[in-house]
Amino acid sequence: MEILHAIVLGIVQGLSEFLPISSSGHLELTRWAFGWDALNPEIETAFDVAVHLGTLVGAIGYLRNDIRRYLVAGFAPLRGEPLAADGKIAWCLVGSAVPAGITGVLLKDQISDLDSIWMIAVMLIVFGLILLAADRMQGERALTEFRLRDALAMGIGQAIALQPGVSRSGATLTVARALGYSRDSAARLVFLMGLPVIAGAGVFALADASIPSSFWPPFLWGMAASAVTGWVAVWGTLKIVRSHTFAPFVTYRVVVGLTVLLVLASGIR
Repeated sequence: MEILHAIVLGIVQGLSEFLPISSSGHLELTRWAFGWDALNPEIETAFDVAVHLGTLVGAIGYLRNDIRRYLVAGFAPLRGEPLAADGKIAWCLVGSAVPAGITGVLLKDQISDLDSIWMIAVMLIVFGLILLAADRMQGERALTEFRLRDALAMGIGQAIALQPGVSRSGATLTVARALGYSRDSAARLVFLMGLPVIAGAGVFALADASIPSSFWPPFLWGMAASAVTGWVAVWGTLKIVRSHTFAPFVTYRVVVGLTVLLVLASGIR
């Protein structure tokens, strides 16, 4: 793997992880479009996990104050204090990772076979339109109203998004909007919910990976690129959703999906 390829893929991952456009799908589409799909599958998977962890670092950097508040509140009982509202939200965020965690462990081998380009294109279109429908629902629920049943429902969305092209943030935003959360609250919940899922998947995958020493430089460059662009993506998304709908993201998904399907049908790639 060349360092330039790693940086490009890191940028793609960082920008697309927290936008509702599917980071895993875009990594596959980028490799497909540029012909960078000749890596050993194990190395490719390990790299994808590495840039996801880079994005995690960027998100933690931006959300550090929220994370600190929820961590302190979540462990209040250990200090002999009652579990306040923020503490309950913290444990709901942890619980939201359970559906994706169970699905990922049980269907690990099957998930690795779901990354065909045509399937990614179809998922971009279908789940983009579902997001559009959910976003048209009126909702003003605040983050402080987050409950365990909401966490599990959004967690199921994260589990469905293990299929490349669905988008973890897109699926959870769809569920959050359907549950009546405002766009700003939904986006912040999605970012916070993603932290334990990305961290857990990263540790689980890298524990099984065997990465040759020659691949570490591009891996590190990719992680650095995804960390920086991940921070930018969180900042930008929160800015956008305060005054705009998710329609531009849906349009982008549909255009990309249709373009890929047309290219496949024409036999160009």
